[in-house]
Amino acid sequence: MKIYNTMTRQKEEFQPIHEGKAGIYVCGPTVYDYIHIGNARPMIVFDTLRRYLTYKGYDVNYVSNFTDVDDKIIKRANEEGVDASVISERYIEEVKKDMAAMNVQEASTHPKATEEIPDMIEMVKTLIEKGHAYEVNGTVYFRTRSFSEYGKLSHKNIDELESGHRAEAHQMKVSGEDEKEDFLDFVLWKPKKEGEPYWDSPWGQGRPGWHLECSVMSKKYIGDVIDIHAGGEDLIFPHHENEIAQSEAANGTQFARYWMHNAFLRIDGEKMSKSLGNFFTIREISEKYPLQIIRFFMLSAHYRSPLNFSDELVEAAKSGLDRIVTAYEKVKELAEKSEAGTMTPEEEENAAKLSDYITRFEAAMDDDLNTADAISVIFELVKFSNSTTGEASSKAYCEALQGTISKLCDVLGIIVEQEKELLDADIEALIEERQSARKNKDFARADAIRDELAARGIALLDTREGVKWKRV
Repeated sequence: MKIYNTMTRQKEEFQPIHEGKAGIYVCGPTVYDYIHIGNARPMIVFDTLRRYLTYKGYDVNYVSNFTDVDDKIIKRANEEGVDASVISERYIEEVKKDMAAMNVQEASTHPKATEEIPDMIEMVKTLIEKGHAYEVNGTVYFRTRSFSEYGKLSHKNIDELESGHRAEAHQMKVSGEDEKEDFLDFVLWKPKKEGEPYWDSPWGQGRPGWHLECSVMSKKYIGDVIDIHAGGEDLIFPHHENEIAQSEAANGTQFARYWMHNAFLRIDGEKMSKSLGNFFTIREISEKYPLQIIRFFMLSAHYRSPLNFSDELVEAAKSGLDRIVTAYEKVKELAEKSEAGTMTPEEEENAAKLSDYITRFEAAMDDDLNTADAISVIFELVKFSNSTTGEASSKAYCEALQGTISKLCDVLGIIVEQEKELLDADIEALIEERQSARKNKDFARADAIRDELAARGIALLDTREGVKWKRV
């Protein structure tokens, strides 16, 4: 498999550190609100990478963190008058619900920044001892110029970075706002402020800098060297650049062998922003479209290509996905009804051609995870399936087609086996059970039933006449 490495700006053959194993670290969300549609792209893309490497036989250790201490979380907590952990835990659960609805598998480990503070303190100590960091009034800074390769991922020249901000740096010096030795130095540890969570450290009470968190969590759960580090292209600089600097300075070895970054998502051709009114959460999108359609839409373009999100394009993705699902259901039904058990010679000839579709699908995925081309192969397979089956088709041939469509879609995380629609009587029975659970103060069961119905597209409405429901 070839991967486009952001570091070298070229496709490279994937050679893992340990044969048959792959360690992948993907930067996860900061949990202060529902995740937005832009967050969905790296989640879906790199979940598909994980699925494909697993399909190829790799033992994948997939680590994706939750940033659960951050200025935005603290701000939200102060607004609500609760502890920051209340906010982060609430939204970690909501993120997990959205991930499940997009068929994104849970990570091997979902580390939380707040649970790894002791290791972060140790890394800062190491950096200070090695002369790569220094403390001023409770703040610890990374000495950026001490790392000679700074800028190697983003391909930014350190002198150009400084000259671009010289006026700003001078102003900060004059006003006394900046205690750093160099304007380019970044924070590893910051002192506590009133109303903020904090931890004890050798430099006083405070909390870690954002960049430090990923360096420490990837080291703990994967090792000093990661096979693949991935995330959105907005993280290349400064986040990933700073991760490389502090990790390689502390550990004395390469941080990651391959860097993968997905391109931005635009909304109707515009950059997503709240001020433009085109900012959508996954939860809002799910009220309009099943999230399987959103997953299929995201994979219909190459991950390094900018992707435009619009109703027209999502509707086109819906039609495409429907075509695949309908073809799958057709051969499944034919297989169930077929009275002919064995294949005819013509069917055997056609079944032999299925391996060609698999080979071409794998070739697309091996070419830097080209899901767009892989989906094109599935469409060709669907056309072939539709044109070579009918009422007289044998069970064995239909099952061969069914298995091939399912196998390839599963690699992409596309669910073709649709759940049967709940009958009205089933819905009424579940509502009745929910009412009994509420009466018995078993609110966990009542909530679970409500969530199950919501996931199946059933909305409950509490009215004076009792609980009403509707399909959405």
